[in-house]
Amino acid sequence: MKAFTKNKYGGPEILRLEEVELPELKEGHLIVKIFANSANPADWHILRGKPFLARFATGLFKPKEKILGTDFAGIVEQVGKNTSRFKVGDKVFGESTTSGVFAEYACVAENICAKIPDGMKFSEMACLPIAGLTALQALITHGQIQKGETVLINGASGGVGHFAIQIAKAYGANVTAVCSTKNADFVKSLGADNVIAYDKENIHQHTGEYNLVVDTNGNLNFQDYKRMGQRGVMVGFTTMGQMASVLLKKTFSKFPIVQFTAEATPKDLETLSSLLKEGKIKVHIDRIFSYEQIPDAISYIEAMRTRGKVAMIWESIEGENDIK
Repeated sequence: MKAFTKNKYGGPEILRLEEVELPELKEGHLIVKIFANSANPADWHILRGKPFLARFATGLFKPKEKILGTDFAGIVEQVGKNTSRFKVGDKVFGESTTSGVFAEYACVAENICAKIPDGMKFSEMACLPIAGLTALQALITHGQIQKGETVLINGASGGVGHFAIQIAKAYGANVTAVCSTKNADFVKSLGADNVIAYDKENIHQHTGEYNLVVDTNGNLNFQDYKRMGQRGVMVGFTTMGQMASVLLKKTFSKFPIVQFTAEATPKDLETLSSLLKEGKIKVHIDRIFSYEQIPDAISYIEAMRTRGKVAMIWESIEGENDIK
């Protein structure tokens, strides 16, 4: 099968499209034929081996996992022992952090997958896992947002942010979105009640008050959270120093800030799937690449100017041939 491989740490240019052996089916796992992927900041962090501390999990001097990729959507080809939720032929989507999915086939754990609703595109569903789970868990699991509360979403036009606006609205919150002026109309179209354009107003001097502050961009400091929010959730970070500063000050304060990494669960994947099927959220795909262009897709999102999500297609699928 074809797969994008990496034998060292570096930028997208080190990725090679190679013929590799088909994955071996494991107990509790599925073999999935991949039809679509999406690109995430996690992919370029893993590819570059940054932050360095992450290499204790991914490989200190060279990557443990040869194939890159986390988000996927496809069709079940084989089911392993002790699996019960899926059968051959089921359309599934999910997130794998232990086996790369930028490949024609992948062996993925059953418990990080969910079924694709009828009528949904592979490209849409491949864009949902990491970004959607992060937004959902930031708001609901950790932010504990309640109907009628106010939430500030910093970095509202990106992959996580554009889902966070819609999920917050679906749960009855009033949303203030922070983005650039050029993306103001976009976030309004997703349901944002108010917009702060960071190129016109300094968010570090903003005096608005909110029940919850969610930072997907990663540039808010501790005083920003404390000044603007009753509680905060840190999703992204610009530098290790910035994150460490916020978390260190949190230890000496009673102000509640949560920093987390999203984890795929069947329940949360199914919640996202239901929200999508019911039309309460939608996936905005900024651009679709062919599988041969996966390195270009990673470079594209690494520039951090993406509006919504970026998808990559492995097969020419009816209705999904809008590759740019």
